[in-house]
Amino acid sequence: MSDPIIRERRIPPTALGPMLLVARARAGFSQSALARQVGVTPAYVAKLEHSTRCPSRGVAEQLADVLGLGADERVLLLSAAVGDAGRNHPYRCAAA
Repeated sequence: MSDPIIRERRIPPTALGPMLLVARARAGFSQSALARQVGVTPAYVAKLEHSTRCPSRGVAEQLADVLGLGADERVLLLSAAVGDAGRNHPYRCAAA
């Protein structure tokens, strides 16, 4: 049996959460509505807005598109993204 895959953990930039909160409000979404659009839970959106969680690359791209982020906001969000998170992570796929 191979060693388990260790998921990368990163500390999000402090500016990420407030930027997402403002962008969500500007787009007119509640946390629940945004979560439905992106395919995550409202709790996950809250963690992103409180800067306690980094999004996966896929979620970050979806958020950027759904929220209509500008260039600087998109760069901030995508630079905080981790490539090994989310439901498509190889460890989760192997466990299924």
